[in-house]
Amino acid sequence: MASDAARPPEAHQTTSIWKVAAASFIGTAVEWYDFFLYGTAAALIFNKLFFPEFDPLVGTLAAFATFAVGFVARPLGGVVFGHFGDKLGRKSMLSATLFIMGLATFGIGLLPTYESIGVGAPALLVLLRLLQGFGLGGEWGGAVLMAVEHAPPHRRGFYGSWPQMGAPAGMLVATGVFAIFSRLPDDQFLAWGWRVPFLLSIVLIGIGAFIRLSVAESPAFQQHKSSEDSNRKLPIIEVLVTYPRQILLAMGARFAENGVYYVITAFVLTYGTEQLQLPRATVLNGVLVANVVHLVAIPLFGAASDRFGRRPVYLGGAVGCALLAFPFFWLIDTKATGLIWLAICLGIISHAAMYGPQASFFSELFGTRVRYSGASLGYQFASVFAGGLSPLIATWLLHSSGGKPWPISLYIVGLSLVTLVSVYLSAETFRGNIAEPAPAASSEGNSGDGEQREVA
Repeated sequence: MASDAARPPEAHQTTSIWKVAAASFIGTAVEWYDFFLYGTAAALIFNKLFFPEFDPLVGTLAAFATFAVGFVARPLGGVVFGHFGDKLGRKSMLSATLFIMGLATFGIGLLPTYESIGVGAPALLVLLRLLQGFGLGGEWGGAVLMAVEHAPPHRRGFYGSWPQMGAPAGMLVATGVFAIFSRLPDDQFLAWGWRVPFLLSIVLIGIGAFIRLSVAESPAFQQHKSSEDSNRKLPIIEVLVTYPRQILLAMGARFAENGVYYVITAFVLTYGTEQLQLPRATVLNGVLVANVVHLVAIPLFGAASDRFGRRPVYLGGAVGCALLAFPFFWLIDTKATGLIWLAICLGIISHAAMYGPQASFFSELFGTRVRYSGASLGYQFASVFAGGLSPLIATWLLHSSGGKPWPISLYIVGLSLVTLVSVYLSAETFRGNIAEPAPAASSEGNSGDGEQREVA
């Protein structure tokens, strides 16, 4: 273990963590750009390009099903990259995930449509979506650990929120670029305009890779790697045996955060344009405005969790989602632009209260030697059941109710209740020492003091 004398001075640490936070933010923004671009296209045009033989509703369901496929692949990415991230390091895995995501997105921009090659087109679309999900499954854990493990103990919530800011930044850029090209005449947009945002991914890969390669490995991992137990067990096996409770609670904590997010950012595009016959730009611009709000709110809530604890801030976000479940659609149904934007912004603020402290909260639940695997498993497995299915479930509920959104509101309340219970049962972690292994979970282990002790 490094001595105090060997540690860099505080000024150097401050400079270092800002560089790490910026690199985590930019790299994650690139990867989320790739992932969210698909969600926007699935909501607006993929039903026409890749599923034109279906009824419009069935085509939309099919497009959102391919959207969900990416979430199915994310746990596999979390397992693979989590294992190697705990064995070999965080930094090298982040470069690999960036290239996988970027190349898959670039490939989508080159795909022939159903009109050109028939069923081969949606089959190739699903394959590339699987690669996107696989890459993103490994991305999140590495990015947040680089920020959290570099951060000063009393600022982990704030700096851990920087890679989380990559999500709204990526969606902001993806939605903005898509909005620009969607202004083309419909025939040009469907012929080639939709491809350009996907092809631009190749430029972003280079920028993200250059920035990430300039950052050093996290000190917590370096300290762990030099210890005698660094090669004791397979991380994926150890985390499942030692931390099953934390994994399940992390999964539950994501249900409202992840599921509601895709209702208010992806499904709302379909609901607004197809159910309410609103202009495409009205809803897209609302999502753009909300993502600007999101970008500001995430670090504020991350910083708040350093002061008040992870659980109170996170619980507040889940309560906000539940309370907004019905008013959200009441505001959208007015068809008034300002009220539509207000609804999306209120939803995104509730989401930010959970998403801001999430990186530090999940990271602090696990010991260093299995942290990448544990945080990734809890985060990515929940994405299959929550975010990956929520636009599909919302579309089906809307159709089943004859176009009434109240069943979707009940669905949002249900997601929020799962998160409320899970976070309530979790330990408070913001005062723990992240450089030491977290204790194994036990039925008495959730007293909330957040202290973490060395485990033999």
